[in-house]
Amino acid sequence: MTGSPSMVGVEEEFHLVDVRTRRLVPGSESLLDILPRDSFTKELHCSTIESNSRPFHCLEELARQLGELRETVIGGAAELGLGVVAAGSVPLADVGQARISPGPRYARMLRDYQHLTREQLICGTHVHVELADRDLAILVSHRLGPWAPPLLALSASSPYWLGADTGYASYRTMVWRRWPTAGPMAGYDSAAAYERMIDALIRSGVIGDAGMIYFDIRPSAHVPTVELRICDSCPRVADIVLVAGLFRALVSRELQSVRREPYGAAAREVSLEAVRAATWQAARTGLEGALVDPVRGVPDRACRVIERMVQGLRPHLEQTGDWTLVSGLAREALRRGSSARRQRAAYARRGRLADVVDLLLAETRSGFATSHRPAA
Repeated sequence: MTGSPSMVGVEEEFHLVDVRTRRLVPGSESLLDILPRDSFTKELHCSTIESNSRPFHCLEELARQLGELRETVIGGAAELGLGVVAAGSVPLADVGQARISPGPRYARMLRDYQHLTREQLICGTHVHVELADRDLAILVSHRLGPWAPPLLALSASSPYWLGADTGYASYRTMVWRRWPTAGPMAGYDSAAAYERMIDALIRSGVIGDAGMIYFDIRPSAHVPTVELRICDSCPRVADIVLVAGLFRALVSRELQSVRREPYGAAAREVSLEAVRAATWQAARTGLEGALVDPVRGVPDRACRVIERMVQGLRPHLEQTGDWTLVSGLAREALRRGSSARRQRAAYARRGRLADVVDLLLAETRSGFATSHRPAA
């Protein structure tokens, strides 16, 4: 393993809530008018806004910019009486009050997908890892499928949906899975074959453009990266940094494996059925139950699966200088438990969903403290 680490960047989606009622509200159009357009953009719903970081080699620098972007959007929202929540879902929302963002693409999605479009009151964290070779990006995206569920578990932050406890740690995953192209990516032997698949789907009329390929891990449609899309939005910046560091290490390890294989060797196929099942399990219990071990294919305590994943990535995390930071963040995440668990604890104290929203607002503001740089 030689050379500098691949750059990594993050897209964060945020909910907008009324600070008095704590309910989801459509405020993105007014907010975008006072935010820098090079860093923030609209999303499908007017109650959602997206930030886009620059790419970084250093995870601490990525964390610093994520904190700065949050400060900017939180400050702008406050001027409008809005709060900003980074989570897969917010408890107090009403599909009937939802508004789709203006524009022909979103109008077409509403016409074609109807209630599926209206109910997408969810937010995700997307991590991009630099990989310019499109053929390699196709191979890596497929082969990393079994590792997406543990990363989802680390981000699980959507136990409440439209005022009810769903029993899931990430109900956003259940809502997102309804899109026709969501889920793990099948194997393709080249970028050309992958593009033919996309062209065929567009010709079928089921999707409108290449941006509607919603695989859990995919070659990005607009930048030369492999993109992780499965994760909920994370209230704590520390959890985003953890997921970004682990995903970059996973990409690095898989690239090394691909390059070591004999030329012309048969591609290693991943069972899509097994990945879908493991994803459901991760969405159901997050860090508080069992996960399917990506190597063994059997259930084990989430903490053990995550710990083995981190240890298995140690050579690649050391190569990028991330071992101390990422291993410490992993220990902290497992000790603290998922956002879903913290949200349920907040509700249990007084039986008020507004208290859950207040917790999420506070955690979204919390930034990335220097205490997140643990000793070796």
